[in-house]
Amino acid sequence: MTRIRVLVVDDSVVIRRLVTEALSTDASIEVVGSAPNGRIALAKVDQLGPDIVTMDVEMPEMNGIDAVRELRRTGHSLPIVMFSTLTEKGAAATLDALVAGASDYVTKPSGSGSVQESLQRVAEQLLPKIHALVGPQAGSQRGKDGAPSAAEVVGQHAAGRNLPASRGVPSQRAEPRHPVRAVVLGSSTGGPEALSRLLSALGQPLPVPMLVVQHMPPVFTRQLAARLDRLGPSTVVECRGDEELLRGHVYVAPGNHHLELRRAGSGLRTALTQAPPVNFCRPSVDVLFRSAVQVLRGDLLGVVLTGMGADGRTGCEDVVTAGGTVMVQDQASSVVWGMPGVVANAGLAHEIVPLDDMGRVIESFVARSVAHAGARRAPATSGGAAS
Repeated sequence: MTRIRVLVVDDSVVIRRLVTEALSTDASIEVVGSAPNGRIALAKVDQLGPDIVTMDVEMPEMNGIDAVRELRRTGHSLPIVMFSTLTEKGAAATLDALVAGASDYVTKPSGSGSVQESLQRVAEQLLPKIHALVGPQAGSQRGKDGAPSAAEVVGQHAAGRNLPASRGVPSQRAEPRHPVRAVVLGSSTGGPEALSRLLSALGQPLPVPMLVVQHMPPVFTRQLAARLDRLGPSTVVECRGDEELLRGHVYVAPGNHHLELRRAGSGLRTALTQAPPVNFCRPSVDVLFRSAVQVLRGDLLGVVLTGMGADGRTGCEDVVTAGGTVMVQDQASSVVWGMPGVVANAGLAHEIVPLDDMGRVIESFVARSVAHAGARRAPATSGGAAS
């Protein structure tokens, strides 16, 4: 068995030892070296050729963000997982690292609890990410054991689900069957950068609200929303709950809260809950998508971007069953083709879209659906509430 080779980079001897011990619990992983700062890490990447790097953010001589930038500048494409703290400063630095080219992040143990608890927490966070980013299915055009690709499965399921056999070609457009009254979107690993590129690509604010679930802790989602608000034409906010949904606005679910859609009179409002996690996630993509279907039925566009796991698969099935449309990011542009892959492999994707085309495809689809609905409903005034 070929083991996954990991380089551990952290200025703390204690953290380096903790990460090494946590990874040693998995026989398929081998720690091939460590480094106390980014500058030494650059040399060790060239020397040792690891499959993946775990990288601290704050380090002397060269911090983790600068090290990520230099690795990407010099052509290294190996996955990099940042180690971050659950603070405003840590969240901001982690998002900087993700923008610079880091693949994902985990949060450091808080210092409370025993060493064994810290080991378990690091292992629970880090091991699944390493396997998702470097495992045998990562970057493969076929699934495990020669399973068919998503494009092949979409074609196989198309007739039974009344879906087009999309193979990710932008010209093969899904045509709206219902007016889109909201866009619901889910993402995880690689999501912050994907969201940045998607929203930056919009030529103008969408004529409908967009609701987003990105798997992140509370402080991180606030920072993410603030950054996304500075990109493109949309107004992006972290959801506070009980907000009236407005056209051209993007509502990001706060960490540790499920985001749901509720009807209020003739309009729509947000709702936040701390119901139990779904798919081990809170916020959960499935929770958002299901609640949107309950309110809007098929007047929905569901979008699933890069991410590990299967959150969103059941919600997408609800969207399709209700008559709505589902689009997913393609494998080639995804950091991890887990969440979009399971949707596509279930035959639930009307379109499989490269990330760089996703903003334009969404914009065009929503515009066509709104124009199609114009004959039966007078358009609301710009900037007003969604109805």
